[in-house]
Amino acid sequence: MVALSERVSISNMQTIRRPSKPNFDSLFRWASYGSALLVLFVLAGIIGSMVYGGWPAFRAFGPGFITSSVWNVGGEQFGAWVAIAGTLTSALIALAIGVPLSIGIAIFLTQFCPSWLKRPVSTTIELLAAVPSIIYGMWGLFVFAPLFARFVQVPVSSLVEGVPILGTILYARVPSGVGVLTAGIILAIMIIPFIASITRDILDQVPTILRESAYGIGCTTWEVVRHVLLPQAGVSIIGAIMLGLGRALGETMAVTFVIGNANRLSLSIFDPGSTIASRIANEFNEASDLHLNALLALGCILFLVTFTVLVLARLLIARVRTQ
Repeated sequence: MVALSERVSISNMQTIRRPSKPNFDSLFRWASYGSALLVLFVLAGIIGSMVYGGWPAFRAFGPGFITSSVWNVGGEQFGAWVAIAGTLTSALIALAIGVPLSIGIAIFLTQFCPSWLKRPVSTTIELLAAVPSIIYGMWGLFVFAPLFARFVQVPVSSLVEGVPILGTILYARVPSGVGVLTAGIILAIMIIPFIASITRDILDQVPTILRESAYGIGCTTWEVVRHVLLPQAGVSIIGAIMLGLGRALGETMAVTFVIGNANRLSLSIFDPGSTIASRIANEFNEASDLHLNALLALGCILFLVTFTVLVLARLLIARVRTQ
């Protein structure tokens, strides 16, 4: 009787099973391949056009294009080091400010936030990601920069003037509010929604039994977060941080408004500077000949910097997974 019932169920499954459609499967497979190849072709086209446009600048200046800090449009002397240093410095400042705040927001939403407050706070964080970058730039220039100059740059500069090391890093020659630190703060505000939202979702996906087990053996909330939640979500948090870093490296309009756009190397984070993206945005419309080639070469360098960051992120994630 059991064998007979098994035969009946198998026969019923065969009658219910829909006939295969090899033509549709093949079409679906090739459409998937085509979508992947299309992305690669577009990326290759972008890289090829940038390398082709920037090659005359690399050929004219050689390695000195990367190491030189001279940017003289009239004399056709171009160097990328100031823009590279400003890009990396502002992005690192953004990470130093934004990552702790983002992780703190995610922990608050998943561990401490009351149920009636969780949705409004989450919605507010996600709405910050929808604000256009030019709005951040205008707010930073017209609202944040004057307040920052009055209540931070002027008092701090008066305190650290003449002090070794601190006097070099935190002294503003002209406390106008714009500068590398201002750009880093604006970038931190811009990347917080991305890192905080992803980290919150990842912490929510940690199995509840792990938290309850930790609380059951007497762990405090800090110990649960430190030894259970963060290790479980470590790889995904690193990915979220790298996503925020990519946004900070490539941001254009907001940084253009608040960084000062000065081609000057300074050890003070209060002084104006420039980034690769802001320099391209400022000068691309009026550039021609070797000047245009130099801007395209800057784009190649920015792509290389971003690619290097992604490779390092992959290596870091792989190392975390093997531990």
